[in-house]
Formats: sequence, structure tokens, C-alpha cells
Amino acid sequence: MFKIWTVIPFLLGIVRGNEVCYDEPYGCFKDEDPWGGTPQRIIPALPWSPEKINTRFFLFTRDTMAKYQEITAKDPSTITASSFRQDKAIHMIIHGLTDRAEGNWVTDMCQKMLSVEDVNCIGVDWRNGCSNILEYVQAANNFRVVGVEVARIIRVFKENFEVPLSNVHLIGHSLGAHVAGEAGKRMPGLARITALDPAGPYFEDTPPEVRLDISDAQMVDVIHSNAKFLLGAGIRDSIGHVDFFPNGGKRMPGCGINLLEPITDLLACSHLRVIEYYIDSITSRDGFVGYPCVNYQSFNDGNCFPCPDGGCPMMGHYANTYGGITSETQVFYLNTGSAAPYSRWRCKISVKLPRSDLSLQILVALSTANGNTQEYGIKKKDNSYFSIIDAEVKCEDTLKVTFRWKRTLISLFQRVPNTFGAESVTVQSGQDGRESTFCSNQNVKENDLQTLTPC
Repeated sequence: MFKIWTVIPFLLGIVRGNEVCYDEPYGCFKDEDPWGGTPQRIIPALPWSPEKINTRFFLFTRDTMAKYQEITAKDPSTITASSFRQDKAIHMIIHGLTDRAEGNWVTDMCQKMLSVEDVNCIGVDWRNGCSNILEYVQAANNFRVVGVEVARIIRVFKENFEVPLSNVHLIGHSLGAHVAGEAGKRMPGLARITALDPAGPYFEDTPPEVRLDISDAQMVDVIHSNAKFLLGAGIRDSIGHVDFFPNGGKRMPGCGINLLEPITDLLACSHLRVIEYYIDSITSRDGFVGYPCVNYQSFNDGNCFPCPDGGCPMMGHYANTYGGITSETQVFYLNTGSAAPYSRWRCKISVKLPRSDLSLQILVALSTANGNTQEYGIKKKDNSYFSIIDAEVKCEDTLKVTFRWKRTLISLFQRVPNTFGAESVTVQSGQDGRESTFCSNQNVKENDLQTLTPC
């Protein structure tokens, strides 16, 4: 599913104004504006029947773990007979194009959730309605029926099992994000919808009734990982209460060109990487802090550091802990690693040298009880050495700092001592602005390591 936008003339004899109706609760579906025959949705299509799509619901709980129990709204006794707990939160995970809800990342996500929370985790499987990438336009209309199915089983949870809508969280990837939006429109009051790189083609620049919208749940959090104009599968618009753009939201680190991979995997890598971010976030509560900023370049330039007084939201599973939700969309940026674990902690490293006139290459690494960072180059600006980094470990947990220096071309024309050392290194957390300073009286030769400990 890729956004290779092609200009197709309207003079193709497109039939508009068709309608198909199914038994309640589905109702009737049209293929006219805004659902078809528009610049955003040029080719119209009507959704397939509920029987053909065959939406299924797979329940995972701590009682079953890896083995799911199939439940259905048509027969609530399947829910009664299952390990469903009406007093526990419900997380429903909805896949996208050419995907399914068993034996893959949906199962992995449920397993990871259940490792930290006692919840009902439900995989929504609509593989029959979205199995062929060549039938994307059809899948981009079938989602409407699947949204009705999701809303239908939520209604059963509410009416038959007295589950409050405040306990329901929908997580949708790609087309699945718009399924979640359709369900939210039909069941107003859902606690939360999380959209993992919601599909762009046939949804970009469409009215709210067609796509996921900020009004579809009490909180809508969106993660954009492939929001490119060309060859991008994700939507570029900010459509939630909080919209995260990790690594700029277009191309994810680690998704380079590998000729050994199928072309579809290469094109889909960034679109799929968002799933791994979310799974990682479940056990890395504070490892995906999003920073409010005007754009990604400004964020990378360090202009949005540290978090404001009201705090920053966490991208992923714990985004709902953010207390700054408003009725308007807010945009946040962060960086991740290029491979698992993807979590990173942003901090500012400031180095105080005995001489500020020297132009040296400065390298610093942080050490914690949970591991060490790589060495980071610290930049010189005016007469100060400082850099903002995205560390592999939590900066606040730093126990010691290592420092190393090297000569540069400019320093060849300066009088640089044979031994040299940092007087102090200050580490400032991006999340709360706290500072920790590390000191040493040691001098070391070029390329040797100096260790600094808390002052």
C-alpha cells in the first residue's frame, strides 16, 4: 500500500451514485462524494458484504496468553464462555493491508501488554477484506464495514457486560487506524484511539467522515512513520489530539536500501516500523518522550529542549498519561534508535575545559547501571562545548562519564598540552530539565580515557 499518486482523468466513465445496503446494524453505503469520484478518492467502490469480509475477534488474556479464544458479537455466549473480564481494560488491535491478527505482530503486542497489565487484548482480523495489495481501493472501502463490526462488539461489551466506554482503547495500523475511526464515530465516547501510521492514499485531505478524526475518541494519538508525498504509505495530515513524528515521520532509521530484501519490504519498512515502536514502548515507559516543536529541523537543532513546564507526552502505549490534552492538535518530535531497542533519552551534554580557546574533538560517553552509551561528539559553539544527544540509556541514571580528546587541524596551530582533561561534564535531562555534574582533576593524553564521577 504505497502513495504513488497518479493523476487519472475524470473522463474514464466512472459510475457514481451507487449504493449497497446490508442488514442492521450495517445499513447502507454509498460510493459518491465524499466516498468516491473526488480528487482524493478518484475510483469509487462499494464495500463488500460482512459475510465476504468475515471480520473475526481473537481474545488474549493472562489466562490464555499465546492461545486466543474467538469471540463474536453475534453470539454473546462466546464472550461469556471465554476468559473475558468485564472489569479489565480492553485493547483492540486492528491490522492493515495484507495482514492478519494471529501469529504475527498482533499476537506479539498482546503478549507484551499482558506481561505488564492484566487486560483483555483483542485482535481484529479482517484479512479477507484487505488481502490483496492490488485491490487497495476496495480495501479502502471495506474498512467501513469492519468499523461497524468493531462498534457492534463494543456495544455488546457495553450493554451485555456493563463495560464502560472509558475502558475501551482501539489501536489501528494503516487502514486499521481508519477502521478504529469508523468504530469511534458509531460508538461515541471511546476512551482512546491510537493510530499507527494511518493510511494516506484515499484518506489524505478527505473530510472527517471518511477518515480517522480527532473527534472519534476522547483521546486520539497518532504516530507518523511514513508520511512522505511520494512512496509514502502514511497520512501527512495531523489528525489527532497528539501527533508524533519520530525521526521526522517520513523515513525511519534502519530502513535503508538492502538489495537482498523484496522491494515491497523496502517500501513498507518505515510504514511497519511504527508497530515495533509501539511494542517497545509498552516496556519502556519513558523511552519515547515527544517534544513540542515547530518542525523537525528545529527539534534537531536543539531549539525545543528541555520539555516545557507542563511536561511532554510519551509516544506509544503511555501517551494517555499526558495531562496537556486540548481540543486542538498538538505536534511532537523525537528520535529513535535504528534497531531494537528503539527507545532513546534526550539530554544535553555540556563540557567545561580548563581552556576555552582550544579547538579539539571532544568525545563523551555516559555509563549507568543498565549499560553505557556510545561515544558522542560534543560540538564547540563560540567558546563552549555542548551537544544535545539521544542516548541509549536514561540520562538521569548516569553514574559516571568518560571523556576523550583528539587534536583537529585547527589545533595543530594552537599550543595544546600533552595531557589534558575536562574539569566537569554536566548532563541535563530533556524530560524534566534536571542536571547532574561530574568532575575530575585527572589529565590524560590524546585518545586516552578520563573518568569523571559525581562532584
